[in-house]
Amino acid sequence: MEVSKLKIAIKIASVLIIIFLVGFSSLHAKSLNAFLSYATFYAAEAGPYIETYLTVEGKSANYLLNKNNKFQASIQVIVLFKIGDEIINYDKYELNSPELDDTIKITANFIDQQRYTLPNGNYEFEIQLWDKNSEAKPFINLQPLVINYPETEVVVSGIELVSSYTKTEEGGALSKHGYDIVPYIFNYYPEHINKVTFFAEVYNTAAILGEGEKYLLKYYIVPIDKERPLAKYIQQKKEIAGAVNIIFSEFDISNLPSGNYFLVIEARDRKNAILGLNRIFIQRSNPKIQISVMDLANLDISNTFVSRISDIDTLREYISYLNPISSAQERGFAEAHLHTSDVETLQKFFYNFWVSQDNLEPEKAWNTYLSEVNKVNYAYSTQIQKGYETDRGRIYLKYGAPNAISESYNEPATYPYEIWHYYVLENGQRNKKFIFYTQDMVTNDFTLLHSDVTGELSNYRWQQVLYSRVRPGNIDQGTTEDGIWGGNSKRYFDIPR
Repeated sequence: MEVSKLKIAIKIASVLIIIFLVGFSSLHAKSLNAFLSYATFYAAEAGPYIETYLTVEGKSANYLLNKNNKFQASIQVIVLFKIGDEIINYDKYELNSPELDDTIKITANFIDQQRYTLPNGNYEFEIQLWDKNSEAKPFINLQPLVINYPETEVVVSGIELVSSYTKTEEGGALSKHGYDIVPYIFNYYPEHINKVTFFAEVYNTAAILGEGEKYLLKYYIVPIDKERPLAKYIQQKKEIAGAVNIIFSEFDISNLPSGNYFLVIEARDRKNAILGLNRIFIQRSNPKIQISVMDLANLDISNTFVSRISDIDTLREYISYLNPISSAQERGFAEAHLHTSDVETLQKFFYNFWVSQDNLEPEKAWNTYLSEVNKVNYAYSTQIQKGYETDRGRIYLKYGAPNAISESYNEPATYPYEIWHYYVLENGQRNKKFIFYTQDMVTNDFTLLHSDVTGELSNYRWQQVLYSRVRPGNIDQGTTEDGIWGGNSKRYFDIPR
């Protein structure tokens, strides 16, 4: 089961959409800052449903005097769930702030939660949002949403990130299983937040395994471009099969380095086979955790392959080649030390990098990667960049060769573009694509325009950019379909050639 995760920035023309498991979005309508997240669950009496959590930054809204002679902000929200042209569920409501005596010092945000039942299916999720006390135009976002809760499989619900929780004996809008849960709206964890708390549910284990059977719940954090979980961030416990099993846990991330990660939940049987799995993208900023020269001091590189790389300019170039596959920590060290450290320090860093990639055969891993770098330098270099520095080169080196490439260089209505299609990425994402385009074929400089891969640049209005060759103007207005003669971009994206 996969549920969308989205981030929307209204103030800019390029919109970043991050898709995975639980929804996240940042909505900016002039001064208005509002944040939306959502997760999907299942209720025996109602079937699948989606929970939406909307938080408005109090100081960003406009306040007017109401009939009680108090200042109050009012946000209009419209939510639509459609399959094709049919509206399956719909809501329109106003989200009002608490009443205030004055607006000199506004510090509080206000939160709203809604629940909508939705049968299994592939939906178009539409959100409209605007400040009723402002003349700003409504913002409209369309986003695909998959609801898939089969009764014949073990299913892990959407993962809800949690800001805080308290025990309660009274049911409320934020209540689940005896707790009032305040959602953490963002998937970004800055340095001052040192815990990731999360909630999820597991369904159908009793029906599949048998009532009272034991199974294993495992949750962990894994770098987005790696297969192995981080050893310090793995938890597991035995569970007894039931209609619904609850997951409510947390990780201390005070020492988690900056980077992009998945928080993963797995249900496994007695033979360690995966019964069900779900995951959510999280991003950590933790600049205090860095690689230092002291960390490398005890490395012995004598009689290793890096001892033969003694020319400092060659070594610097080789370290630069690592950028597409480096972690934020590794990139930070390289940027700080590439032109200031001596040969030995750079050799140790380079060796440590490849030992972490392949502890048994680091030299073989490096030579294999160098062969790929040479390929992209030959194929994608421009007048001012080597191939590994370009967007196509970076994606190729990070994810490998695509399974299919749709090239369209001569459509009369669009800029030249390429669509790269990956059947399965190393981190398990399936059927993912990248769109690159150029305004000048002579330069060979294709820029990444859009991708549906978690953690990559995502612009749901990518077609407007392609078609701006013949339809210049404000790409924030409306959507562009392939109705222009010769336009194939949407078809190639949906079904790559």
